[in-house]
Amino acid sequence: MSTSRRDFLRIGLAAGAATAGSVIVGDKLARAIGKGSKFRFGQLKMGTGNWNPRPTALRRLAWEIDKRTSIDMATEPKVVTLDDKLQDTPFLYLAGDREFTLPDETKIERLRRFLTFGGFLLIDSAEGRTDGAFDRSVRRLIEAVYKPPQKGLRIIPGNHVVHKSFYLIDRPKGRVAVSPVLEGVVRDGRITIAYVQNDLGGAWARDNFGNYEFRCVPGGERQREMAFRMGVNMVMYTLCLEYKSDQVHVDFIMRRRRWRPNDGASSR
Repeated sequence: MSTSRRDFLRIGLAAGAATAGSVIVGDKLARAIGKGSKFRFGQLKMGTGNWNPRPTALRRLAWEIDKRTSIDMATEPKVVTLDDKLQDTPFLYLAGDREFTLPDETKIERLRRFLTFGGFLLIDSAEGRTDGAFDRSVRRLIEAVYKPPQKGLRIIPGNHVVHKSFYLIDRPKGRVAVSPVLEGVVRDGRITIAYVQNDLGGAWARDNFGNYEFRCVPGGERQREMAFRMGVNMVMYTLCLEYKSDQVHVDFIMRRRRWRPNDGASSR
């Protein structure tokens, strides 16, 4: 039995709402009260290796999304493995800075089904380089999930809707700027896996005293802001997909692109 992306997200939200005491009427969410109805990141724990190199990153990104958008965010991410019920967290985040072991074929199939039926995986390399051990593990994982002759990672062009789902940006930035491109896997016109090698989490991470944990090089605080915008865009894309690719937005987007003040409020 096939499951649409809309059904997938509905199931995940309904499961969360049920834990908060909400009522499901038929296939509709009648009300959602409490933290179970909030959008929550799922942090994927993959085999061995340092699966959580930036422990405060997702918490800070969630706070920023809650402040900047109308998305009701749960601050704390949920740690998940490929043995868990993945549809409860439609947005998975996989980070690392070293090699990790690949899951067995049963778990690979679970991840494949999650992505096929509407799930989204953001992979964030904290290595600070483009050809390290984590990068090689990531590429092996994606090749296992999307076996040839299926197409794997490719460069996501700068005019893709993910770059304008909320903010107008044209490339990913993070703690470092070692890769000028966003890579991803596109299936049926939808990005299922996005891969950033610039350590987004390193730019987001902030300690309990309010201090950012890492410097962003070479672009400083402007580079950090662009990393937050990339995170916001990823979540917006996951929830809304292609709606901003509609031609009705073209005039507005073009006006935004021409507006580039130097006061830090630029759209790019």
